[in-house]
Amino acid sequence: MPNYEYAARDISGQVIRGRAEAENEKVLAQRLAREGYKVVSIKREKVAGAGFTLPFIGGVKVADLAIFSRQFSTMIDAGVTLVKALSVLEEQTTSGTLRKVIGQVRRDVEGGESLSRAMAKHPRVFSDLYVGLVRAGEVGGALEEVLDRVSKFLEDDLALRRKVKGALTYPVIVVAFSLLIIVALVTFVVPQFVNMIGEITQKSEAAAELPALTQALMNFSDFLTHQWYWIIGIIIGVYLVFHFIISTRWGRRGWDLFMLKFPVIGKLAHKLALARFARTLSTLLGAGVPILQAMETTAGTVGNSVIGDAIMEARARIREGDPIAGPMQKSKLFPPMVVHMVSVGEESGALDDMLLKVAEFYEQEVDTSIQSLSDAIQPLVLVLLGGAVLVILIALWGPIITVLQVVGEQGGG
Repeated sequence: MPNYEYAARDISGQVIRGRAEAENEKVLAQRLAREGYKVVSIKREKVAGAGFTLPFIGGVKVADLAIFSRQFSTMIDAGVTLVKALSVLEEQTTSGTLRKVIGQVRRDVEGGESLSRAMAKHPRVFSDLYVGLVRAGEVGGALEEVLDRVSKFLEDDLALRRKVKGALTYPVIVVAFSLLIIVALVTFVVPQFVNMIGEITQKSEAAAELPALTQALMNFSDFLTHQWYWIIGIIIGVYLVFHFIISTRWGRRGWDLFMLKFPVIGKLAHKLALARFARTLSTLLGAGVPILQAMETTAGTVGNSVIGDAIMEARARIREGDPIAGPMQKSKLFPPMVVHMVSVGEESGALDDMLLKVAEFYEQEVDTSIQSLSDAIQPLVLVLLGGAVLVILIALWGPIITVLQVVGEQGGG
């Protein structure tokens, strides 16, 4: 989603400025109004030279944020003042970006701003989820408890990310090594064979014509050896175009829908989104965040815009007095088990506990699916590598053997 710079007046009439992510200006204006602010101006943030935000630039690692949250929670629970706790954390954090942000938050808090408002000025570090939880803790007078929930949420999210990375590390290494072998064969071995074939064809007119497969391999080797920069340029171009497309609402929705429909990987992406939906909403409701605000925040952090839109549709129905389970069922994006658990949670008044159980179930499902996918990828990659090497050998040795046979027949004649 795009970033916006905004100016708004609080209850006392003081103008505050900040940055936030939102689908569009109207959504951000509505969010600020619900929080008690009167909007003065909203302007989309421009990124110099690109027109869209480059990925992975300017953020903070989840691990660093989780450590910060856990230490912050511990110090607040021990009775340390906000300013003192932030000052200590500013000194000891190892992330340069996070250190600067903590310092700015500390100065804003010293200047009289609330912690949540100070954090909201840094949306690339403190998400809407984080800020919403902190605001709920401030209102409810249980900031240390909320910070503990935040740190637990981040630690669980980090654990899930590490499981995904850990399960996919070996297949990625095998794929990379396989590509390296193929590139080495094509760029170093194939030219040697080309020279050999050339020397033989000079002695025998019968060997002048090469098979199509051999000629194609020789052309590819020549391209990879002398015009490799085109490949790098194409890769970079595709990468930038892809991220530009998914930075738009229609592009993001199209990609997310494609990921949900894609064989095998689609089921995994769906389970990941459901796990994040359940854990995020459970955390927010458990911290006392109102259901409408909690669902809006969850829709923006679930990681899939298609499911996010379904959550927002359910939110609109809740505002009209309908139960949450009904619109979730109609969307057909939430399995019957999830809908049933949510329905039971609504009726029993323990929706956050039921959602937590759903999150734990789908996180386990994700773990199992990733391991199964990893086990299936490894032999497939080895078969593909063997097939590629076999094709290269056939393309090279076939004409050489044929030419040698012709030369032998000519010599014997």
